[in-house]
Amino acid sequence: MADDRFLGLPIRPITRRRIRNFKANRRGYWSFWIFVALLFVSLPAELIANDKPLLARYDGAFYFPVLVSYPESTFGGFLPTTDYTDPFIREEIESKGWIIWPPIPYSYNTFAKDIGGPAPSPPDGLHWLGTDGNSRDVVARLIYGYRISVLFGLILTVLSSVIGIAVGAMQGYFGGLTDLMGQRFIEIWGGLPQLFMLIILASVVTPNFWWLLGLMLLFSWTGLVGLVRAEFLRARNLDYVKAARALGVSNGTIMTRHVLPNAMVSTITFLPFITAGSVTTLTALDFLGFGLPVGSPSLGELLNQAKDNLHASWLGFTAFFVIAIMLSLLVFIGEGVRDAFDPRKVQG
Repeated sequence: MADDRFLGLPIRPITRRRIRNFKANRRGYWSFWIFVALLFVSLPAELIANDKPLLARYDGAFYFPVLVSYPESTFGGFLPTTDYTDPFIREEIESKGWIIWPPIPYSYNTFAKDIGGPAPSPPDGLHWLGTDGNSRDVVARLIYGYRISVLFGLILTVLSSVIGIAVGAMQGYFGGLTDLMGQRFIEIWGGLPQLFMLIILASVVTPNFWWLLGLMLLFSWTGLVGLVRAEFLRARNLDYVKAARALGVSNGTIMTRHVLPNAMVSTITFLPFITAGSVTTLTALDFLGFGLPVGSPSLGELLNQAKDNLHASWLGFTAFFVIAIMLSLLVFIGEGVRDAFDPRKVQG
């Protein structure tokens, strides 16, 4: 048993070797930590960019507007909802207490009233990357849009991998008619113009996060089928699989406990690239207007804003660099994972 432990569990020598190989790829290793840091910064987006205070003290009582919706009557008004950007509400609270605002006092859908000119406005001290054509803060929309894009890509990668691995495993392990019919179906299904099909389906229903996830899942699961199928075709005739069959071990147990772990080695290396492809597809749909609902924060919508406001160069540069950095990090991570699982690379 290995001496190294993680979370109380022993780490096998082969796992230690893979970790060393991954660390040896400095570009992939640091890209992984940068990607994780950006993700953890964007996850609590409501605490970083919001037009509601984090904490307020008014008339001797504490309030948490970022978590709880209070009627305006709580702060001396009369409306059922409270607009904390209203000068009257802000002055009323500060006259009897104080307010703690997030670092960016704008949400993704906040219409900035302090730009002092036509929208889109260039970057300044209040709006670090300017505002878009609808007077919304670009930094706030980037934080929310980055979170949606990354979570969408990760969830789609997990779901499509589960389906693709299961289908590929059944085809490769059972072979024969199962493999033949499965391959013909995948050839027909994979031959469909996926982007056009997604646009047609998205125009029939009112798209939202989960609808788009389901629509893209219809086509994204085929990516890993061929790889897993090849691994199972190779392994099903090996001696240890034949020995397990002779001992009466069930097919399900052989597939999951004996063959699948070997197939996963080559499969895991493709996951970062699948995530990058998912994010790119979502961005393309949002850019074309068939993605998330109108007004939702997304990188594709920011690209569309840049296209419609060519004079506002900061919008185009911001969208380009954010998307380029995100996809580059995912590709570099994929290269690092590939090196980690490569048996030919041995680090001391």
